[in-house]
Formats: sequence, C-alpha cells, structure tokens
Amino acid sequence: MKTYSLIIGGMTVPTYTHMEVRNPASGGIVGMAPKATHEHLDLAVRTAEKAFEAWSILSSEQRADACHAVAQKIEDNAEDLAQLITREQGKPLNGNGSRWEIGGAIAWARHTASLDMPIEVLQDNNDGKVELLRKPLGVVGSITPWNYPVMIAIWHILPAIRTGNTVVIKPSPFTPLSTIRLVELMNEVLPPGVVNCVTGEDFLGAAMSSHKSIRKIVFTGSCATGQNIMKTAARTMKRLTLEMGGNDAGIVLPDVIPEQIVENLFWGAFLNGGQTCAALKRLYVHETVYEDVCTKLADYAKRIQVGDGLLEDNLLGPVQNKKQLDKVVELVEQAKRDGGRVLIGGKSEHKGPGYFYPVTLVADLKNGSRLVDEEQFGPVLPIIKYSDLDEAIALANDNPNGLGGSVWTRDLKKGAEIASRMECGSVWINKHGAIQPNAPFGGTNTSGFGVEFATEGLKEFTDIQVIFS
Repeated sequence: MKTYSLIIGGMTVPTYTHMEVRNPASGGIVGMAPKATHEHLDLAVRTAEKAFEAWSILSSEQRADACHAVAQKIEDNAEDLAQLITREQGKPLNGNGSRWEIGGAIAWARHTASLDMPIEVLQDNNDGKVELLRKPLGVVGSITPWNYPVMIAIWHILPAIRTGNTVVIKPSPFTPLSTIRLVELMNEVLPPGVVNCVTGEDFLGAAMSSHKSIRKIVFTGSCATGQNIMKTAARTMKRLTLEMGGNDAGIVLPDVIPEQIVENLFWGAFLNGGQTCAALKRLYVHETVYEDVCTKLADYAKRIQVGDGLLEDNLLGPVQNKKQLDKVVELVEQAKRDGGRVLIGGKSEHKGPGYFYPVTLVADLKNGSRLVDEEQFGPVLPIIKYSDLDEAIALANDNPNGLGGSVWTRDLKKGAEIASRMECGSVWINKHGAIQPNAPFGGTNTSGFGVEFATEGLKEFTDIQVIFS
C-alpha cells in the first residue's frame, strides 16, 4: 500500500495526516492520500503565482509544445493510470471504462494543445488600429469530481496552462490518487509550479473559492456545491466555469425501429454505470413503441456483465461510494411505491464487499416521481410513456437542470427541430452524451454556466485587453 504526497512546485510534499482511499469493488485500501491543510493550500497558491511570472510570457508555440509533451507523457503511462483509476473509482478497464477514459484524456490534451487565440484586428484604417488580445488570468483553482478523475482533470488543466495560467487542483477525496499521479507525470515535462495538486477534506474547496490569489475556479460536480462556490467566489470577483449536475431527457419518436437504437440508448444512459453528468437520465417514449423499447432495452441490459472492474470481461463496475449507492437505492424504492414497473434489476443480489447495484430499468413513471425529477447518478433509468409530442417536450423541459438532451428518430430534420426546443446546452440525435473536444460543452439553468472545450472553452481562461493605436 502506497502513501502519496501533495505535489507543489514540482516536488512531493508530505503531510502529517492521511486518508484511506478504498476500492469500491472490494473495500480494500488502494492507497493513503495526503490531507492538506490551509497552509499547504497557501503554499501551493504562492508557488503557482511565482510560476505564472515566467509561464505567462512564454510564446504560444512554447506552451503548445509543453501541452503536447503532457499528452505524450499520459500516453506513455496509460496502462498504469488506467489500472489506478479502476482500483479507486471502480469503473472497468474495458468498454467505456478506465482505458477509454485515458484515451479521452490524451485526445483532449492533444486537441487543446493544437488550439490558439491569435490577436484579433478589430479595426485598421485611417482612424487607427484596434486589436483585441486575450491574456491569462493568473492562478486557476480546479475542483474535480470522482467519476472521471483523470479526464476531467485534463479538461480543467490543459486549457488553463495552454492560455498561460498556472493551476492548483483539488480532486475528490474519493478518487485523489490517479490525479496525484497525473500531476506527478505533468511535472516531468512542465516547469515547477505550473501545475500543483492538493488533496484532502471538503474545506479545501471552500478555501480555494475564497482565496484572494486564485483568479478563477473551474468546477465539475453537484449543483449544491457549485452554488456554494459561486457565493464564496463573489467576494473576490473570481471568474467561474461551473459544470454542475444534469438530469438529461431523451425523447423517442414513434418512427424509430427499437432494435436499431437500443444499444445507443443503453450506453447513453449507463456510461460509467450512469455516473456521468451528461448521461441519459429520463427517457420519454411514444406510446406506440413504448412496450417494444422497454422490452428490447431490458433484453440488451441482460447481456451486460457487472463486476469488479479489474476483471477484463466486466463492462460495468460498482457505484463509486456508499453515499451514492444509498441514494440510488432510495430513489428506486420510492419509484416502486410510485407505481413504477421494474423491468430488470431493482434490488441488489450482490453478496460480499463492494457497492454493487444491478442495471435497473423502471417503467410506467411520471414527472413528479423522485426518480424522474432528481439526478440519480447511478445505474438506473426511468422510462415515461407519452402520447403527444408537445407534451413530451414540455415534460423534458420541466426540470431545473439543463445540461444535455437527445432525440431519437429516423427523421433527422424533425429531430433537429425538436432539439432546438429543448432547454439544455447540448442535444444529440440518435445518441446521447457524445461530447468531443472540438465542440463547446456547458449547461443552462442550474446545470451551471460557462463552457468547456474548443476555442470557446479556451477563452474562459483569459481576460480581454483592447489596444488602440
């Protein structure tokens, strides 16, 4: 069992106290993570401030080369990182699991390295020249969740350093080890202090949000935590990018052929065991194909092997932690009391350690049931029957979240029309959650604000300066 340290200024910094990080599939201890203090956080921020002086004035080409070097370093250590993710997060090595996550991290790092924001000439005539520059902010604080501990860290860190900022990252206490290792690897190719990692208890996030020397917070996680960050950050007028919870709706039109969409439907909902912000979490199906879609989804779900992610044949792993498992169980039990018809799953038969819960489909629910109204963030999908399309769109929009949505139809023009009426940041047609590094991603309503990815995401880490000459 390894005892990990903080990473500050390119060095390992030990702490006096540590916390156990456990494998959600077995309960075994994966490693001991350091518990940072306020003093450690202050040291990390001061170190990042110092590093910013030199890093921010490098050329765009130099920073791009460094980001490409980060991508290569991840690729060179891909299997070790994937194994560590599986051990602390629980997702399987294969399928859309930890090896897929590392592949995504590499792809995002390389694409972000390729981006640039050249000076924009707004005017150049006899009245003078006006240019728009984008300048780095300073120290960026990154707070990441437990569902994708490496890939989301890359989403936060790479655009920050590509634009000339430096970073202090705080990963979830449930999954800190793979992020620590990632930052160790980054520091093999980046100047000391450009990326620093502090881990520990939840007070660190609040301390980062209020820290006078952190210019921006980028956060992925729950709505409640994001709202607290926004309140705390207001005192120092921090820039914010908040990607918070989602309760994504999918609308299935009557023209679908169920067997042609069932695979994409399933993985849109159950990617990472449903522990994905932009997973499909509510499915509205037209009455004429409702029973057929229910049957075929259940049949497909029966073929998916759930178990310890370290075993190569498993495609879904456990729920990551007991608190989340308890919420999933509570929502399913309430759905049964609401008259929900369990098509598959609905009760854990797992004996032994681990936070396992079976793939669960619950039909015959309506808006107003907690499983429909709340984000379950687990391996459960509620299915709702509708008869009128306008009603289905209204029901899909009847939620405070607005992260993603999907339309399932053979008529792509009709699908695009319906997509435009859905109140969410991203809409997919005949798939769900297929984000990509060249397309901006962000939510509306209580799912947050600001965007990630592509050039629009890069801009979020800069201030505008206009020069008149």
